[in-house]
Amino acid sequence: MNAARRREIYQRLRAGNPAPTTELHYRTPFQLLLAVILSAQATDKSVNLATATLFPAAGTPEAVLSLGEDGLTEHIRRIGLFKTKAKNILATCQILLDKHGGEVPRDRAALEALPGVGRKTANVVLNTAFGEPTIAVDTHIFRVANRTGLAPGRTVLEVEQKLLRHTAAEFRQDAHHWLILHGRYVCKARKPDCAACVIRDLCDYKEKGAP
Repeated sequence: MNAARRREIYQRLRAGNPAPTTELHYRTPFQLLLAVILSAQATDKSVNLATATLFPAAGTPEAVLSLGEDGLTEHIRRIGLFKTKAKNILATCQILLDKHGGEVPRDRAALEALPGVGRKTANVVLNTAFGEPTIAVDTHIFRVANRTGLAPGRTVLEVEQKLLRHTAAEFRQDAHHWLILHGRYVCKARKPDCAACVIRDLCDYKEKGAP
C-alpha cells in the first residue's frame, strides 16, 4: 500500500470521527491506567461497569490500597482474570507511591515495569493520558492493519512499528483510536460489515465482495 492510499484511509476515518478517544471511562491518568489493566481480555463495557463503582470509592493509589484485595475484588469480580488483576493493581499502586510520588509516570520503561502493564497498556496511557503519538496494537488493530493492507505484519510489534513508520505525523496521535473503533464496529473479526465501510475501495481484503 502506498502513502497516498494510507493518507486517504486516515482522512476518511478522521472525517467520520474528528476527535476520537477511548471508550473507557476515566478522569485521571491513574484511573485510565487501572481501566486499561482491567480491560485485558475483557470488554470496555464490563470495565466501565466495574469502575463506575470502583473509582468513586477509590480513585487514587492510596484509596485502592486501603480497599485491600478483598475490597478491590468486590468491584471487579465480574471481569475476567479478576484475581490476577487485583493483585497486579495493588502492587502497581504500591510502586506508584514508593517510586513515583503517587503519579503515573510519563515514561515507557517505568510504565512497563508496573505489574500488569505491557507494551500495549503503556502505549494507551502514553497516547490517551499524555498525548504521545503512540499506537497501541490490540486484536482489533492487528486485524485491521493486516486485513486492509495498511500495515501487515506477523506480530503485534511488527504491526506497531509499521504503523508508526507509515502513518503521517498529522494522523499519528489519533490513529490508535480510529483503527480500534473501526475494528470494533465495522471491520469485525467474524463478519466484517464491508457494505458500511468508508474505506472499502481502499482495502486489500479479498473477501469483501462487490459493492
